[in-house]
Parts: sequence; structure tokens; C-alpha cells
Amino acid sequence: MTQPNCSHICSSYHQAIEFIGKRWMGMIIYTLLPGPKRYHEIHAAIPGISDRLLTERLNELVDAGLINKKFIDCSIKKVEYELTPNGLAFQEVIRSIQKWIDLCDFEKITKK
Repeated sequence: MTQPNCSHICSSYHQAIEFIGKRWMGMIIYTLLPGPKRYHEIHAAIPGISDRLLTERLNELVDAGLINKKFIDCSIKKVEYELTPNGLAFQEVIRSIQKWIDLCDFEKITKK
């Protein structure tokens, strides 16, 4: 079996890991997996995230095409966020990470 060309795959893989590995990015996606949520619902579901960082990450996810931002009742202040089909594709990734966490002693791995 031949190894695929690593220069393109490694670069794309690295960029994807760096993007999803940004602080709180995975938790925002995880929070939206069950369905659309308003800003305050996302904020309440992620203890410790600041308003500024949540807004920044939501905008990055919108720009990346992973979530949609929908205005409710023609109001600029009332918005709802939901995963796009590309965003929903993370469901398998999140399940795999959860399975890995369940299989190993994660606390031992993360201790320094």
C-alpha cells in the first residue's frame, strides 16, 4: 500500500486541526449539534467563555460555512445559530473523540 502525498494532505490536516482546536471552537459546535440555539443559550451552555470570544468564534464559524446565522423576526438583535451540513459532519468527529476519551485514562494523559 502506497502512502498518499503528504505535502497536500498534511497541510490541509494541520489547518483543519488548528481551526477546530481554537479555544472553545469544539464546544460551540458540540452545543449546536442538537439543533439551533440563540446566542444566550450557547453562552449559558459554555461556562467560562467571554462574550467577546463567543462572538468572535461564532463569526469564524459562519465565515467558514460551518454554521448559519439567522435573524429572527427581522430584528438585528434576535439571531439564531445552527450547524450547516458541513458543520453537522463534525458529529462523527465528536463521537470519535468521546469514544477515545471513554477508552483511555484521559486525566492521566493530560496531567503534566
